[in-house]
Amino acid sequence: MNPKLDLRITSGTRQFAIQLSATRRGARLARLLVERQLDDWGVPSEGAAQVVAELASNAVLHGRVPGRDFRLTLRLAADGTLRIEVTDARGDRVPRIAEPGVEGGRGLLIVAAYADRWGVDAGPAPNKTVWAELSRTGAYAAVRQSAAAFRAK
Repeated sequence: MNPKLDLRITSGTRQFAIQLSATRRGARLARLLVERQLDDWGVPSEGAAQVVAELASNAVLHGRVPGRDFRLTLRLAADGTLRIEVTDARGDRVPRIAEPGVEGGRGLLIVAAYADRWGVDAGPAPNKTVWAELSRTGAYAAVRQSAAAFRAK
């Protein structure tokens, strides 16, 4: 594995991007790198790490094409909104939250719980990008407050 790393700070937005092997090891590394990068930026990483774990796992399990990597990108806007993007090599497999009684897709409930918004962008062919946005005041903040209240009991 030869990860390609891209760190940028432009007009108040911080960006981190890396290409990782589409393996379980690559997915685990994605989560660890997010935790480290957000720590360096002074941003809480609990929810973001959960989202990245799910999206990277999906890229490895469902978006894998032999010999092709996946790309992880983080963008931290000046207002504190964190955008997570995972791009894989299978544009033909669009993730969906599972319907009741259907196997698979339940992990995206984690993404939906932490993210204020999430979605899928096609292309360039044959790729797709699954993204999630977490703000400091939206759903992510509500989950953190609920978890803190639960721990306090």
